[in-house]
Amino acid sequence: MKTYEVKVLGTGMYAPKKILTNVDLESIVETDAQWIFERTGIQERHICSTEGGEFPTDMALNATLDALKAANLVPNDIDLILFGTCTPDVKLPNSASILQVKLGITNNCACLDIAAACSGFIYGFNMASAMIKTGMIKNALIVGSEMLSREVNWKDRNTCILFGDGCGVALIGRAEEGSESKIYSSVLNADGTGGEFFDQPIGGAVTPLTAEHIEAGAHYMQMKGKEMFKVATRTLAENAQKVITEAGLSLEDVDWVVPHQANIRIIETTAKLIGIGMDKMIVNIHKYGNTSAATVPIAFHEAIMDGRIKRGDVVLFDAFGAGLTAGATLLKY
Repeated sequence: MKTYEVKVLGTGMYAPKKILTNVDLESIVETDAQWIFERTGIQERHICSTEGGEFPTDMALNATLDALKAANLVPNDIDLILFGTCTPDVKLPNSASILQVKLGITNNCACLDIAAACSGFIYGFNMASAMIKTGMIKNALIVGSEMLSREVNWKDRNTCILFGDGCGVALIGRAEEGSESKIYSSVLNADGTGGEFFDQPIGGAVTPLTAEHIEAGAHYMQMKGKEMFKVATRTLAENAQKVITEAGLSLEDVDWVVPHQANIRIIETTAKLIGIGMDKMIVNIHKYGNTSAATVPIAFHEAIMDGRIKRGDVVLFDAFGAGLTAGATLLKY
């Protein structure tokens, strides 16, 4: 069976217009701007408009149009849409299908949402890469788009300071003859035994949302930060080392690491555990906070746009999220 190498054809992002700074948060919840920055590395985050135009699929539409332009493709060139999100526009239909319509795609491409929290983009990236390699499809759109401001309890300073809204996308497809671009190795994993470290138990089939839940504020995301920190740093480091070893490369061969932007302390600790310098870590958490599935594609796109990541560079994606899900990809851009 003929197989194909995979290439990142284009990237895009969208950040909501409204910016919420740490100083702004001081008037919303009992906190301190400098304390937030020292604890998390976050200075500001973007918040979607609730009036329309910036819902998850709206952001994805804007980001995808930029990616299509960069890739010199048109919407009907997309054979698959994988939409990583834990904040879909609606329960049904899935956000990928909504985005298909907004893009004007008429080729009946497959559309799937991936509910893997912060690992959603990497889950989608690896799944689509496998389909491209085997010839099932030619081009895929991978989306990470989140409106976490809808799911945050703005009275809980342990969580509301961390999260923001935004979207990042990547178009991937078959590498042309003679291209150096490729996927070296990838890993996806999960440990469901840690599910209670970060969950949102109210609002599903087991416990439907009621007025009492809303009154008590019980329906928001909730997190056990210390437990998440320990497991996240260990898992991020292990997965990074795994894909480097499986690729037959060394740490010195890696030009850039694009980690999930959850907390600057997690990023710094992970870098130490991997044995790589912070000068190789792409970090933009100070501008966006934790945007879940959108953090890796946003950081990747920005680093391409500002010239840090160039064609031929070896790039490592590394993410961890609720579930507990995790994944890593080592590629040559």
